[in-house]
Amino acid sequence: MRKIFLKFTMVLALACGLLAAGCKTTQVLDTLGAIQVGGIGISETQLTSLKKTARAMERAFTDITPEQEYYLGRAVAAELLAKYPASDDQEAVRYLNLIGQSLAGFSDRPETFGGYHFLLTSDEGINAFAAPGGLILVSRGMLRCCRDEDMVAAVLAHEIGHVQQKHGLQAIRKNRLSSAFSLMATEGAKQMGTPALAELTSVFEGSIHDVTATLVDSGYSRAFEREADAVALTLLARAGYDPGALLAMLAEMKGRLTPKGLDFAKTHPDPAERIKELSPLLDDLASGSGKELRRQRFQRALARI
Repeated sequence: MRKIFLKFTMVLALACGLLAAGCKTTQVLDTLGAIQVGGIGISETQLTSLKKTARAMERAFTDITPEQEYYLGRAVAAELLAKYPASDDQEAVRYLNLIGQSLAGFSDRPETFGGYHFLLTSDEGINAFAAPGGLILVSRGMLRCCRDEDMVAAVLAHEIGHVQQKHGLQAIRKNRLSSAFSLMATEGAKQMGTPALAELTSVFEGSIHDVTATLVDSGYSRAFEREADAVALTLLARAGYDPGALLAMLAEMKGRLTPKGLDFAKTHPDPAERIKELSPLLDDLASGSGKELRRQRFQRALARI
């Protein structure tokens, strides 16, 4: 058994080496029949397993296209909306899109394949989600934390930051790579003589669930949240909003979040820690003007929230 496993892993190492060198591993392997590696024979069945693993490895290193990102984001948003139903408050939705589209235009990624879209959910929890491709959901409970338009803009700017930095896709790449290595282990086990396994799923299958689970259950890494916060400060300043509104929003959330709750408290770092990290960044950013106009607009749009 050990000898069989060794020859599988030896050829797999060769495949990974070809991939790392920039070769099309599957094109190379597809030309092969039964071969010899280090004096150890590889059968057609074992080579088939190797090809399957190599394809998974190759796909794990392939960038997702903007179009794929868009459709993936739509699927993620659909799963989120099944859990957090959309609100029918069209005035509030128009208001969110007015602010969100303006902010997105000042981002380093002002356009996505399907464009940015901002939606209000009827969830009373303090939540906001950014699906890949620019589909952003904000809960009614989150808007109730906002005392003015600048604070609403701070929430949306943070979520746009996740889209700009492609945090969702980076998480998928990690999961796809993990899946590829899982497939490697599975195929290796099959070659060691374990009972026949069910047909393996593709590397992409489950990615939608992976993204949704990240958003709802675990949240992004601290590094990703820090990046999104920094992007948010820049966007607020560029668009004429007060960057300090992000810190004000975090302070408000700190007072409202329930420890070990199912909303931002579960998926984000402590707001107090984020405020401490962000405060030094405000020194070089100008505060926006026109607050009275924004106050009136905020009251008209969100009076019912």
